[in-house]
Amino acid sequence: MATKIRLARHGRKKKPFYHIVVADSRAPRDGRFIEKLGSYNPNTNPATIELNFDSAVDWIQKGAVATDTARAILSHEGALLKVHLNKGVAKGALTEEQAQSKFEAWKTEKSQQIESKVSSLQAAKEAKAKAAMEAETERRKSIQEKVDAKLNPADEVEVAEGETETAEVEAPEATESEEQVSAEESKEVAETEGQTEEAPAAEATEEVTENSAEENTEESTDSPEEEKEA
Repeated sequence: MATKIRLARHGRKKKPFYHIVVADSRAPRDGRFIEKLGSYNPNTNPATIELNFDSAVDWIQKGAVATDTARAILSHEGALLKVHLNKGVAKGALTEEQAQSKFEAWKTEKSQQIESKVSSLQAAKEAKAKAAMEAETERRKSIQEKVDAKLNPADEVEVAEGETETAEVEAPEATESEEQVSAEESKEVAETEGQTEEAPAAEATEEVTENSAEENTEESTDSPEEEKEA
């Protein structure tokens, strides 16, 4: 029976989580499996891998074929290097102590690489958070300045005070001109009233003169007749 070391998908949509399993090559991807070797979570940075190292090495030595992704995971964890060193020990090219020392040196170097990657990611995250905080501070500062400008419009108050002073200066001139206009209007009204009062008086004097003239003519006409009768 041909066996494979593969990944069985689990997890929800867009958040995959994989089990590293040993299964029959004829079984479906997420179907029956022989043994679970660990898990692989690609949602974290760096990815989280849990592996039963000894079981994985044992299955590889027995002839289990790993898929591409499973092979990359096993290489990352050092399982393939361990199998290679064990083959060297079996052939007599290396002693057990030499193989173990080489594996430990590789493991130390790998852990240092992982730590440096984690530290760089952490530094980048902190720098990003700091930049975001500075940008937020600047945004809040600009908003506060706008609010202060609306609540304390010093320039607008000065402009308003200047406008009121100019209005107060111009106000007396306006009142003087209005008084002149009102005086002229009252004078014109008085003149028109005087003219209307003089007109009836003139007419009355004309009537009086006419009546007196008539009386004089009548007296003059009556006087000769009276003389004749006498």
